[in-house]
Amino acid sequence: MEDNIKGKVVIVTGGSSGLGEHTARHLASKGAKVIIAARRKEKLQAIAEDIQKNGGEVFVVKTDVTNREEVKNLIETTKREYGKIDVLINNAGLMAIAPIAEDKVEEWDKMIDINIKGVLYGISAALPVFQEQGYGHFINLSSVAGIKVFSPGGTVYSGTKYAVRAISEGLRHEVGGNIRTTTIEPGAIESELKFGSSHDESAENVKEFYKQAIPADSIARAVVYAIEQPNDVDVNEIVIRPTVQEF
Repeated sequence: MEDNIKGKVVIVTGGSSGLGEHTARHLASKGAKVIIAARRKEKLQAIAEDIQKNGGEVFVVKTDVTNREEVKNLIETTKREYGKIDVLINNAGLMAIAPIAEDKVEEWDKMIDINIKGVLYGISAALPVFQEQGYGHFINLSSVAGIKVFSPGGTVYSGTKYAVRAISEGLRHEVGGNIRTTTIEPGAIESELKFGSSHDESAENVKEFYKQAIPADSIARAVVYAIEQPNDVDVNEIVIRPTVQEF
């Protein structure tokens, strides 16, 4: 089924580290044309150079997913460069863990802006392209915290990830037919996500929780599985945890 990946144009947001980086590398190794997007352009360029050294095709677009114009630019630039877009992976995310009573409203706002609005901006920009083409595939990164509330501390984060699942399911129902929708819910996966908490006690708890983390390429393989299916097969939801993870 690898032929269903070769030549596909795939955008990965949050592509400068962790799940996004590993997914981009894995897809490029299988012949996809990968566009990596994130705020840290130098990091993106270093990853791109490495992918190219290994024979992969990659393009960099500096993008802050909280800025709607930058997300529109990402989609427009990709369409202009490659003439089509096959897959948009809405991967950029922030996990700021702290009890509600800590009143970290700025962190709540950031999580809502990145985790929810960033996904919506991606959908808004890419959907018209997919509809015009008559095909396309959204892959949205939620979390096991979008299945079960991660509390105390992760209540707002869970709220954002529940939202991603709800948006993804509604999207599938509204635009399905030729457009595929996949939601991936990772558990403890090795990435920079665990460094997002400014509340000391919560940060320590997260660090402890992530001692059981499995490598980021676990998610990359799941993404490949969803993309490589025949066009009439829509893998809607994938939950991946370390075998030892209880939550």
